[in-house]
Order: sequence, then C-alpha cells, then structure tokens
Amino acid sequence: MPEMHVRLRWPDGTRERVYSPSLVLAEHLDAGTAYPLEDFARRSREALTEASERVRAKYGFPCSRAAASLAGIEARVRRYGEGDVLVEAVET
Repeated sequence: MPEMHVRLRWPDGTRERVYSPSLVLAEHLDAGTAYPLEDFARRSREALTEASERVRAKYGFPCSRAAASLAGIEARVRRYGEGDVLVEAVET
C-alpha cells in the first residue's frame, strides 16, 4: 500500500509529521489549508480510520501506526482546545 505523510503546524507553532498507511488522507486534507481544531480532528479521524480499514482488508488486521497517528492528533486537539492546524504539505 502506498504510504504518505502530512506536515502540520499546530496553534502554538509546533510542527509535526503525521503518517498514514494510505493516500486517503490526501482526500480529506489540503496542503496550505488551515483547519479549526475540531474540523481537523474529524477529518483526520475519518481518513485514518478508512486507511486502517484498507490495511485490514488487505492484510487481515488494522494498522497500528494509523491508530497511533490518530491518538496523537486527538491528544493535541484536546490540549489546545481552540485554534487552527495548518496543513503545510501532503507528502506522497
């Protein structure tokens, strides 16, 4: 399966690179776009869940790295509470 990463800038300026086991993340997030935290979390949850299910369909088990990416995103969203996440780049 093709992997991809998304480079993010969080509300406090922290940068992070997030992994996805599938290109589906690019269908939910656009490079150069800032998303309100809750919208970003929702989009990420949908995309990473779908990516993990694609792994399950192909290999018989979900993707633990996709689950870890989602857990990290959700933890940061809770920590910040408000603000925007900028998707700096979508890397395939």
